[in-house]
Amino acid sequence: MTVINKENNANLGNLVWSILAALMAFTSLSTDIYLPAMPVMQEDLQGDVELTVTGFLIGFAIAQIIWGPISDRYGRKLPLTIGLVIFILGSIGCAFSETIVQIVVFRVFQAFGACVGPMLSRAMVRDTLERSKAAEMLSTLMILMALAPIIGPLLGGQILKFSTWHSIFWLLAVIGVIMLFSLFKLPETLPEERRENASLWDAFKKYNFLIRNRRFMTYTLCVTFFYVGVYAFVAGSPLVYIKHFNVDPENYGWLFAVNVVGIATLSFINRLLVRRYSLDSLLKESTTIAMVAGITLATLVKLDIGGIYGVMVPVFFFFSMNGVVAACCTAAALDKVPEIAGAASALLGSLQYGSGILSTVLLAVFSDGEGEPWTMCWIIGLFATAAAFTMYLRKREAH
Repeated sequence: MTVINKENNANLGNLVWSILAALMAFTSLSTDIYLPAMPVMQEDLQGDVELTVTGFLIGFAIAQIIWGPISDRYGRKLPLTIGLVIFILGSIGCAFSETIVQIVVFRVFQAFGACVGPMLSRAMVRDTLERSKAAEMLSTLMILMALAPIIGPLLGGQILKFSTWHSIFWLLAVIGVIMLFSLFKLPETLPEERRENASLWDAFKKYNFLIRNRRFMTYTLCVTFFYVGVYAFVAGSPLVYIKHFNVDPENYGWLFAVNVVGIATLSFINRLLVRRYSLDSLLKESTTIAMVAGITLATLVKLDIGGIYGVMVPVFFFFSMNGVVAACCTAAALDKVPEIAGAASALLGSLQYGSGILSTVLLAVFSDGEGEPWTMCWIIGLFATAAAFTMYLRKREAH
């Protein structure tokens, strides 16, 4: 088996980076591709369709805590292989689901497999690259993975024109099979001499160390708060755009894609910025822009100003900052604990993507189910502000 480490990472070719980008896109693809179908699914399944996102994120968050120490002990490729098999089976289960309970259960199962993609891709980047280079490469991968949330909703909307939402999950199963075979081209990035020799129980105890590591948790909480807002938009926007603003389901993907273009653009720019500026500086500026955009969004919606454009424009500026926040927070956090990058990546990813549980629960509790935008918008504004203040406190501590 080919093993790649920091001493010979020049051997990593474009194909390997492309596979890592695709693995990182698993979360976005698994969630975004069926967004246009959510109103139809809500009527068909007779339940709160946001819970399908909640179930996925619950499984995603819990599974990462389990897979992290396993990957530090047994390497990156074995968990990736097992995870993809689980993802395929979960996708098939979703395709066969006929009730809201069934699909939520299978979404949890699906997430147990899907989580290994982004989690271990981040760890593999950290295995092979140093802090600034890791941030630069993560930004590059985000440009490539940005295709998933652009293509996903567009593809899902088109599938609905000639088939049912069940076909969307069959497509995810096929994609999972393709990714499973692509692992044959992926080298192992964690050589045996760098693997964790302690028992898995001792490995799990490292989460206690990570939680008490203030520097690691500062960056982890920053991206976690930011993603509460991100998932408020991901879960809330289908009903807001399609039901409240009467956008056709097949056109919803274009509105979603505009924001992803912003992410890809900022990710490209961030590759250049990390060479000139500190990660802390970039995070302070990007979270400030996100906070201003979030507060503006909530204000415009509350005052009923701008209609759909009063939502689209502020969301674009908020969402685009993901191109800086996610990459820089990840690189900075993992740089604090490079010796346990797998467990650290797992905890970071668990909180980052698990934050969407809070988003979807808030949406389910406070929204009217008919697409009123206020709940989605105040969640984005509130947690964008929390992310910014996390970095303000970090800056103050540095002085």
